Amino acid sequence: MDPDTIPNLLQEQRDQAPDELQHYFIDFEDYWERKLWHELTDKLIEYFDQPHSAQQRIPLFDVFIKSFANKINQLKLVQLGLSTAELRGEQERSEFLASLAKSVNKPASQDAYVYATVAVAEFQLFQRDLDAAKKNLDECERILDTFDSVENIVHAAFYRACAEYYKRQNEFASYYKNALLYLACVDLEDLEEWELQSRAYDLSIAALVSDSIYNFGELLLHPILNSLKDTEHSWLRDLLFAFNSGDLRAYKMLANNINKMPLLKEHQKFLYQKSSLAALTEAVFRRPPHDRAMTFDTIAKETSVQKEDVEHLIMKALSLGLIKGTIDQVAEVANINWVQPKVLDKKQIESMRNRLREWDSSVNQLGNWIEGVGKDVWAA
Repeated sequence: MDPDTIPNLLQEQRDQAPDELQHYFIDFEDYWERKLWHELTDKLIEYFDQPHSAQQRIPLFDVFIKSFANKINQLKLVQLGLSTAELRGEQERSEFLASLAKSVNKPASQDAYVYATVAVAEFQLFQRDLDAAKKNLDECERILDTFDSVENIVHAAFYRACAEYYKRQNEFASYYKNALLYLACVDLEDLEEWELQSRAYDLSIAALVSDSIYNFGELLLHPILNSLKDTEHSWLRDLLFAFNSGDLRAYKMLANNINKMPLLKEHQKFLYQKSSLAALTEAVFRRPPHDRAMTFDTIAKETSVQKEDVEHLIMKALSLGLIKGTIDQVAEVANINWVQPKVLDKKQIESMRNRLREWDSSVNQLGNWIEGVGKDVWAA
């Protein structure tokens, strides 16, 4: 486009803009005339963030912004471009995103290329082209691994897209990891309530049904779980805490809700085994280190499993790295010397406090005994 026609374009768009956005066009014209690209870019981003700017975004980007696209920060160029993508038809959006990614695929702007390519992958996920999306995400991951640092918005977009891919593939552990990484890159206050609840729900389901996640600590400590309070899914939050503390009574009280959700109902047998493992690790945790030789009868009582299934339960816990120790099959005793650390609730913290008191008391008793039987030695 001829640069001389830019003022006419700005005037035309200004005439169409709502009154509360008119002042932006005065700034656009001023920055354009003075060639203040950085200020112009920031002002455009600010303008595009306004909901009422939707009607002007596409013509401003396609005609105005493209005329100086190579003069501005390429990551911000992609930001502006993506603000228009959602306003385009599906076919046009696909071609636009591919063109945008190609335009910033330069050695000096690989962060912008990743950001745009992730947007391409997200659109492919929307179109259910999972293979193409995975190919693009793998390329982005290879590029990101070469960076010492990158803007949060790039990492956030990447982890968000990866989480969506793994969610569609029912790869629960990978979804859980990437969804938490996404949340670590964003400010929760910037997310709407429905998205907070949706992500908290998906994370809870993934944590419960994954066959490799037995420690929910990072999720239990995350404020996003609070978004489930006072909702129809508040019981999910309670269920996670019941699992974490090995509270079988609470699990049984909440189990009726499991039948209402197809995915949880499908994994109901596994969830019961998982709750038994949680009860086992909690039973071990509550005991002092010198009293962790547990009979099969004790374990059966603590975990509500049949005695003949206790050995299998212990072996499962050992194989998952939840505990360490040995099994005496003849004496039917499990000698456990380590249990996986986990997030503690107030009840568990109180239990640990009592154990520390007992340990302190036993140390004092030992000291007094040594002093009593070795007076001559201490005197010497």
